[in-house]
Amino acid sequence: ASGGMDIRTLLAEALHMGDEGHNRNKAGSILFTKNLAPFIAKAAPDSDTAAEILKFLGDNALSVLNPVMAACKAMCDAAHGIEGSTIVTTMARNGTNFGIRISGLGEQWFTAPCEQPDGLYFPGYSLADANPDIGDSTITETAGIGGFAMAAAPAIVTFVSGKPSDAINTTMEMYEITYAEHKSFTIPALDFRGTPTGIDIRNVVETGITPRINTGIAHKEAGVGQVGAGLVRPPMQIFEDALVSFAERYGF
Repeated sequence: ASGGMDIRTLLAEALHMGDEGHNRNKAGSILFTKNLAPFIAKAAPDSDTAAEILKFLGDNALSVLNPVMAACKAMCDAAHGIEGSTIVTTMARNGTNFGIRISGLGEQWFTAPCEQPDGLYFPGYSLADANPDIGDSTITETAGIGGFAMAAAPAIVTFVSGKPSDAINTTMEMYEITYAEHKSFTIPALDFRGTPTGIDIRNVVETGITPRINTGIAHKEAGVGQVGAGLVRPPMQIFEDALVSFAERYGF
């Protein structure tokens, strides 16, 4: 047995190596593969099988994303169910609606139609091929990485569009709507300031700023897969509805 892998520590290191934890996971995937390699070598029935597995992991720049999403979900679930809390603990979208849950509002969901990501497309594809925003990977932004940590990964703009300064500006904007700065996830370019963490529905509604999300763009036909990547925001309506519900529940 390996004793497990500390994904939070891996993420913290990857943020210092040019990743943001959602759409850019090149460093994190290398660290992930490095950590697994000794156990793969021991468990594989022969060296050819071990080489094939390691090549598969090494060739996939997003191989660590699913473990990262699970780790972010565990972090956010630890913050859910706190009486009186206005912090967003879940963000998810299914290609039709975008939904959020709030820590102090239990299992209630707030949903509205999702938006179309704005970004860059792979050769041969365009906006006409794209599905509206879809996927569970927005749990990364919910946990304080992804779009919220873009300042750590200026090179991501070559994938999602924009200029390196846009990456810095995106992170700075997210400080306006979050409650805290992460103790473990820090950004070298910002003097190791913690990433903006804990989306607060009060701040979102007051400022009119919605979260910025780095996302893959999926084809509208099932089975084709990813056709690009870009940026998207949730609809403001869900944060307004959540704040109204919060006020009603707690008597404000």
